[in-house]
Amino acid sequence: MRLSWRVMNRDAARGRGPGRRTAGAAVAAGLLLSAAACGGGDGGGEATAGGDGPLKGVKVEVAAKWTGPEEANFRKVLKEFEKKTGATVTYASTGENTDAYLGPRLQANQPPDVAILPQPGLMQQYAAKGSLKPLGQDVVQQVEQNFSPYWKDLGSAEGKTYGVLIKAAYKSIMWYRPQVFSDAGVQPPATWADLVKAAGTVRDAGTTPFTLAAGPQDAWTLTDWFENVYLSQAGPEKYDQLAKHEIKWTDPSVGKALETLAEIWGKPDLLAGGVSQATKTKFDGSVTEVFGQDKAAMVYGGDFAAANIGTTKAKVGTDAKVFAFPKAGDTTPAMLGGDIAVALKEGKGAMELMKFLASPEAGKTWAGLGGYLSPNKGVAPDAYSDPVAKELIAQLQKAGDAARYDLSDLTPAAFGGTPGKGMWEALRGFVQKPDDVKGTQEKLEAEAAKAYKS
Repeated sequence: MRLSWRVMNRDAARGRGPGRRTAGAAVAAGLLLSAAACGGGDGGGEATAGGDGPLKGVKVEVAAKWTGPEEANFRKVLKEFEKKTGATVTYASTGENTDAYLGPRLQANQPPDVAILPQPGLMQQYAAKGSLKPLGQDVVQQVEQNFSPYWKDLGSAEGKTYGVLIKAAYKSIMWYRPQVFSDAGVQPPATWADLVKAAGTVRDAGTTPFTLAAGPQDAWTLTDWFENVYLSQAGPEKYDQLAKHEIKWTDPSVGKALETLAEIWGKPDLLAGGVSQATKTKFDGSVTEVFGQDKAAMVYGGDFAAANIGTTKAKVGTDAKVFAFPKAGDTTPAMLGGDIAVALKEGKGAMELMKFLASPEAGKTWAGLGGYLSPNKGVAPDAYSDPVAKELIAQLQKAGDAARYDLSDLTPAAFGGTPGKGMWEALRGFVQKPDDVKGTQEKLEAEAAKAYKS
């Protein structure tokens, strides 16, 4: 079964701010450069003249949702392509709803040469409609050389390779207040058992261990908790099967993950404000309660949570640090979101740009600018400009072929991406009734079965 279509943009529901769906939204002095402040801007549509090279005189238009710092950095990557090839590149910002921008242009047969899509499901939709151009063999060779088979498959449909995952958000980390850990005499935990033990120690020392964003509009955080635990316990193969609904949500492996989560979610004294508060808390609030109000010691959030920390007096790297999401099983969880480049037009310019974006050269240029992570194996940790990025990319590369894309982003939007429905609401209900593992599984399966049929 191929990946389900997914065209819903979840940024607004997830409270991440403009441009916060994908990689490297981290913000902090000297650390991951924030793109969360990206606002306004129409991308300008401006082009700079290319130099001499094999594509001199060729014009290439590329469209992406990025504005502000993200756009500025991407333009620098495109500038390197211009220098190398002689092409002239024009950039257009799609805004947050990529499909709303690209759809009319595709219908008018006037698409940009290359587009950056914010989710695999949108790529699948366009591929099914015949809107994408399969990558040339030399581009595919770059993909095969620099990315694991999983990431190549993520950019493929019906046996053809269309996309390259060029930018990623790392979602297998926890944020914590190091001073609280130091005062309680605990170290960042490496395993789930260590996490539960550390939480108890922190609580006994006088600080609530966690804030949990389980509000109706922000229960996506619960899916990320689940996915990290499930990937670690069940392993990559079952993770893929569950994402495709090849196994049911009533499978014992799902029940095991829920029982594990209940070791934290099921203990109100580990959650700031208890269950009643958690089920009202928004993602932004969960972060600021830890780092702005000192209400707890830890909070889940991918690298993008640094944007929220940046609104407080806490400084990332000193007052706010990260540790890898603890292993709950044999697999070290490494979960990503990300942006996929695709070609919408025939022509050497489009394919040469796709080839460049799949190369270590483009990744190294981007990595040196900040606000960027990539699953490209050719971009070594020392290419990254800040210590948090080096740490996260080292975790990703250590995970190797076990790294996976966000499971809920691979399912139908009605199940994995809609507030008050599907996976979000079922897990939110589980926070309220953590002893009802079987009932939660049955609800998850009923919602999944309905969504995959539609």
